[in-house]
Amino acid sequence: MSAIKIKRVYEKTDTEDGYRILVDRLWPRGLARERAAIDVWFKEIAPSSELRKWFGHDPEKFVEFRTRYIEELSKNPAIAIVSSLLAKHKIVTLVYAAKSEEINHAVILKEFMESI
Repeated sequence: MSAIKIKRVYEKTDTEDGYRILVDRLWPRGLARERAAIDVWFKEIAPSSELRKWFGHDPEKFVEFRTRYIEELSKNPAIAIVSSLLAKHKIVTLVYAAKSEEINHAVILKEFMESI
């Protein structure tokens, strides 16, 4: 199984990032595609627009957001594609744009992928 990491897209890239997957539905503000150094932008794995807008990165909603996002992930056919990418690459970094390193969907996605 791959090692799964998470990292803000605005952080400096590193050779230890391995295969970089942008897991946001929207492209990060103010970031050139070249600077992002993304191997694939996989917006289908991000929370739905409705869920993302409801959450609004409100720490008080994070527990409920986690529950709702896991429910979406459990029904999302894109999980199979992510699993195949994990099988092909020794290290995969899930890249996200949220400001908080603890309260974001990439944290949940990483835990979800590690549990299946």
